[in-house]
Amino acid sequence: MDDTGPVGFVGLGHMGEPIALNLVRAGVRLVVWTRRAERVRELAAAGATGAADVREVLERCEVVFFMLSDADALEDVLGWDGTGFGTRLGGRTLVNLGTVSATAASAFDERVRAAGGRYVEAPVSGSRVPAQRGELVVMLAGEGDLDPVERLLAATSRTVVRCGPVPTATATKLSVNAFLVSLVTALAESVHLAERSGVDPAVLRDVLDAGPMASAVSRMRLAAMLEHDYTPQTAIDDVARNCALVLQLAEASGTTAPMARQSHELYRRSSDLGFGADDMAAVVEALRDPTRT
Repeated sequence: MDDTGPVGFVGLGHMGEPIALNLVRAGVRLVVWTRRAERVRELAAAGATGAADVREVLERCEVVFFMLSDADALEDVLGWDGTGFGTRLGGRTLVNLGTVSATAASAFDERVRAAGGRYVEAPVSGSRVPAQRGELVVMLAGEGDLDPVERLLAATSRTVVRCGPVPTATATKLSVNAFLVSLVTALAESVHLAERSGVDPAVLRDVLDAGPMASAVSRMRLAAMLEHDYTPQTAIDDVARNCALVLQLAEASGTTAPMARQSHELYRRSSDLGFGADDMAAVVEALRDPTRT
């Protein structure tokens, strides 16, 4: 696998765009495509090369990164209809930066290998700001030599952790997400309880930010909840989808994830209230809603 040639990147959304920009800034010869033509033009202005479609990306690049919303989006973009797919994937390494279910990851691995290519999973932990700063944590899994993929990902991440074969990176990411989601949900409960109990919000912030439980995540989300500033870093709808994936993984593993289940309910409720595109801190609104029983 040659990581010095042109590298493809498909999906320039909320997370894909800053990741792709960091690759370009690191000197990677990036060939990009997404459905929104203006995003392709923006990346081209930054130094990437725009492609007309996914087929062109696969024809020009041996390594192609995908950052798409879910497994259905990946299937749709690749046009996986059984016609001509093997020709497009032969000798190619597909690196999936997005989060799918462990079952979907295993299925993609099998189908890509059957088509003569290689599937590498590299889901990332972190929101848009860490993506912009190149401070993501990447979980990497797949067969064969992963060093070239890791070298490419260095420009996007604080660290890359090798997890084993597919789908261990996906299982790791979903396990991490279970903790993150429960953390933010518990923080929302604390904020709501303090508000209903007459606690001064400034006092709550001072105590939590100074205490042993404080973290970059808690400080950022606490400020957002208190200030009602839900500028999206990780959207409510994305978190709800990830909660569902956590629950699927728990069921497949013969266990339960009660906090993830409760969080899933609250994130879906927040979405129903109109906060689906807002940051996950808006989960507090599901508790603040006076109609909630």
